Amino acid sequence: MAEITAGLVKELRELTGLGMMECKKALQEANGDIKAAEDLLRIRSGAKASKAAGRVAAEGVVATYVNSQGNLGVMVEVNCETDFVGKNDDFVSFAKTAAECAANSQVVDVEQLSQCKTSAGETLEEARKALVMKLGENITIRRFAKFNAKGKLSQYLHGAKIGVMIDVEGGDEALGKDLAMHIAASKPICVSKEEVPAEILTKEREIYTAQAAESGKPADIVAKMVDGRIAKYLAEVTLVGQPFVKDPDQTVEKLLATKKAKVHSFTMYLVGEGIEKKSEDFAAEVAAAAGAAMA
Repeated sequence: MAEITAGLVKELRELTGLGMMECKKALQEANGDIKAAEDLLRIRSGAKASKAAGRVAAEGVVATYVNSQGNLGVMVEVNCETDFVGKNDDFVSFAKTAAECAANSQVVDVEQLSQCKTSAGETLEEARKALVMKLGENITIRRFAKFNAKGKLSQYLHGAKIGVMIDVEGGDEALGKDLAMHIAASKPICVSKEEVPAEILTKEREIYTAQAAESGKPADIVAKMVDGRIAKYLAEVTLVGQPFVKDPDQTVEKLLATKKAKVHSFTMYLVGEGIEKKSEDFAAEVAAAAGAAMA
């Protein structure tokens, strides 16, 4: 059996929000496979989903650029090591420059973007290296999303840690901003149920089926229970299925219908999402330093 370390238990607790002993037992049954252990716990506890997506594990900013016509835009995430540098004016300016460079070029990935020329005549990579030397931290352009809108672009930045860009056809400017703010608050994964990835839906159905089967009810009742859970899940994770954050009595779908509007697409960035931040054990460092000094 694989060794079940305290770190592995801690990671599973952060993913599920469940107790230490529950997590340890699940890891033992899954022979140390954290994903399999998470699925086991979800089946037993009825937990809805992993909490990992909400973890911010790196610093930096989200920056945006939208042209004057509102039909071309870019959102970019640029990372650094500390929140202090993330608030530095030069760092923030670099992120905005990266967004503008992406909008005004035909680049399709970060590697190509790094070779784009800025208005100062240097490449973004040259500007990045100069900023690393000046600020003393590693700085990276992590990702960007480019929009050629079918409708009109709206954006919302929550501080500089959460960014949303949305393509809305119809309605007015206020609607676009409200929808962008709603996405930042409610975090849907796509616009409608037709866009939910098949592999996600399959995994949710497997988990709901296992949960329902434990009820001991007949197969036909279990099937109806699963269908009901799937319908609820789709309403929770799709933009049009969610209650509108400024008026929970109506869904976003109904709001769009009253405004004769349609959402074509959106992207949301959460700074550091999915990046593991190095854990510092300062007590151990001090003890090690003291031991070295006495040697």
